[in-house]
Amino acid sequence: MSELRYEIKFVRTEHINFEIATCGSGDRLALLLHGFPESNYSWRYQLTFLAKLGYQVWAPNLRGYGNTSRPKGVQNYVIERLMDDVAALIDASGLKSVTLVGHDWGALIAWNFAVREIRPLERLIIMNVPHPGVAQKKLFTWPQIFKSWYVFFFQLPLLPEAGLTARGAVMIKNVFVDTAVDKSKFPKDVTDVYRENVLRPGAATAMINYYRGLIRGGSSWRQYRLGWPRIKIPTLMVWGEQDAFIEKYMTEDTGDFVDDLTIHFLPDVSHWVQQEAPDEVNRIMEHWLALPR
Repeated sequence: MSELRYEIKFVRTEHINFEIATCGSGDRLALLLHGFPESNYSWRYQLTFLAKLGYQVWAPNLRGYGNTSRPKGVQNYVIERLMDDVAALIDASGLKSVTLVGHDWGALIAWNFAVREIRPLERLIIMNVPHPGVAQKKLFTWPQIFKSWYVFFFQLPLLPEAGLTARGAVMIKNVFVDTAVDKSKFPKDVTDVYRENVLRPGAATAMINYYRGLIRGGSSWRQYRLGWPRIKIPTLMVWGEQDAFIEKYMTEDTGDFVDDLTIHFLPDVSHWVQQEAPDEVNRIMEHWLALPR
């Protein structure tokens, strides 16, 4: 079998023109949602792997990232708009069997999308972000509130953008290198991808607007008021325990919100789990995806 490679294509939906890394073919979609301050490049180890398992794999740059459209204004980055984007991508794929995979911000979008049953999903895979119902109960507890300081800092105007882009966006490089356990996974050529991403005109504001939409845009409170119906589809959580941003106890009580839950903890891996431990993450996904349901 020849080595699979992913390619970049553009998919235009009603509101957003998405830049998508894609690989594989078939009638099953694996839709991979990246986090902050990453891009679809963060899924480079999973794209071809999932394609070899028989999936058509799409890893979009989410709105505001890369060459995807960058609408202005906080209200364009509230969770409702981000869920609309996922629905639009699924519709554009034309596929009915969908496995939704998310890390960091992508995981938060995926959790909400699955809870609200915006489109039918076969399976859900979450990496290093708690269920929003658990976050509602545990976010404002020590030491998690201390680790979440940047969420509140990002509500300020202008200053967060200045910090992220100063000195050629060195802060972006540092956030990976300083918080990774295996720092060799984040050499200069990798961190340069993320630095260059945030230095695009308007990108820093768009990326930070995800956090502003959550609080200033009111999307978190709107979702909380709707409550958290149980997720019925099979759900896998993969969690790097050495997460500098989220405490492991934020995974507790996830079973209160998910009927069919599997959790795998990786003790010597950081928040950047699928980049830092791609072989382990891929093995976990392969085994879990093969389980009969």
